[in-house]
Amino acid sequence: MKRLSNHFPEYRMRAGNWRVLFEVAGDRVVVYRIRHRRDAYR
Repeated sequence: MKRLSNHFPEYRMRAGNWRVLFEVAGDRVVVYRIRHRRDAYR
């Protein structure tokens, strides 16, 4: 898991060949995107 600076959402996590982009809002985790690594930032 890595916190992103000056980006939204706040965090990214790699799970195998997948990237999960999410933020932590209080006691909730809000997942915005789950994509294969080759497509995650296009």
